[in-house]
Amino acid sequence: MHLEGKKVAVVGLGVSNLALVRFLVSRGALVTVLDQKPAGELAGRLQELPAGRVRTVLGPGYLDALGEPFDAVFLTPGMPKHLPQVEDVRRRGIPVSGEAPLFLELCPAPVAGITGSAGKTTTSTLVARMLEASGYRVYLGGNIGVPLIDRLDEIPPTARVVLELSSFQLELARTSPSVGVLLNLLPDHMDLHSSWEEYVAAKRHVFSHQRECGWAVLNAEDPLVMEQAAHAPAQVALFGERGPFATGAWVEGQGEGRALMLRLPGGEPSPVCGVSTLRLVGRHNLLNALAAITAAGLLGGRREAMAEVLAGFTGVPHRLERVGEVEGVLYVNDSIATTPDRALAALATLQGPIVLIAGGYDKKLDFTRFARGTLDKVRHLILLGDTAPRIRAAVEQAAREAGVPGPGLHDVADMAQAVELARALARPGDTVLLSPACASFGLFRDYRERGTLFKEMVQRMAKEALR
Repeated sequence: MHLEGKKVAVVGLGVSNLALVRFLVSRGALVTVLDQKPAGELAGRLQELPAGRVRTVLGPGYLDALGEPFDAVFLTPGMPKHLPQVEDVRRRGIPVSGEAPLFLELCPAPVAGITGSAGKTTTSTLVARMLEASGYRVYLGGNIGVPLIDRLDEIPPTARVVLELSSFQLELARTSPSVGVLLNLLPDHMDLHSSWEEYVAAKRHVFSHQRECGWAVLNAEDPLVMEQAAHAPAQVALFGERGPFATGAWVEGQGEGRALMLRLPGGEPSPVCGVSTLRLVGRHNLLNALAAITAAGLLGGRREAMAEVLAGFTGVPHRLERVGEVEGVLYVNDSIATTPDRALAALATLQGPIVLIAGGYDKKLDFTRFARGTLDKVRHLILLGDTAPRIRAAVEQAAREAGVPGPGLHDVADMAQAVELARALARPGDTVLLSPACASFGLFRDYRERGTLFKEMVQRMAKEALR
């Protein structure tokens, strides 16, 4: 995309768009930043803009500026893409894109793009570490928190790029990564996508614009994912516990002899490592590991490097992260569980009894399965945030249908009350689990801030218990 002298609008001044603005200005574009917040709420970010080189339109009515004759419009990932002002831009033939789609269009190096409703951060981190251990210069970014658009000039064609990609980042993409991984498809972000079909179509962009030499890496155990294979214009690799596959990864053997197997194009299957050497817990993480070795292998990763990484990797922060033990009670931070299905995966992995802290921002998801999943292991369920009434109602309904008492239900106002109550309710041998099943917005900036606060409170509690 030629940007010199082009008049472009950047809507939203979040982390990724700050990097985008810097990049656009460096390419000679005439940039206007639009944001619904007034200048007083954006003071810190406004100071990060290139001095004197960016026009701003802020506060109520900010989208009215889209009526101007821009050459291109770049939207922040999390905003609805069908607002009237955006639709009007499209009707006038103005390209609408975003930071991630532009990066995919311009990146000179092979890219592994990882998406799915759960497991993106773990799998992206594994792929990046495997490629790095194989000797490549690796750039890890995207939804994992590091925009790479303003680092394009330093990325050589011989490097490898790994991007964690959300449905929002993929929605406007017209270029797909060299290797596109679709981990799973579960309901998520129904508050911002107009339909389930739109959400799935956005995820599919991780491979649907590939060239013939590209690879779609699909979860063979997820029927909804496998339905998307018909939309893959290039080659398909599969991962799942049960193989073998023409290209992909699976598990072979019995008991302690179970091994992760990998077959690359034109080769024979060979083991990467034993399942027993994995430090990641849970079946969902076994699938993440299989997806990772497939993607890394397709981009030149060595089996020895994959085995080394898997043997030393204990997980990403805020995902089933063991914070510590206080008075015989284990505290686990799973703040990254922003959907009911992710929280269910945590419950399936941990031993009971559990005191569960859940609730948060309402993404309009169904809590029925999550509620049923709390009946076996959860002794007490502590609820906070906008979704507390909906989760309470779902758990009460599930308990009635199952003919069991169900967990004790408790409402709290904030995380401090939640942790204090959890300590009072937990018994030695219990696990206190923060696995919210919801996004953090409204109470916290993001899941990282939520998880960090939980960890700080537990660590403070541990110090007090030693006095």
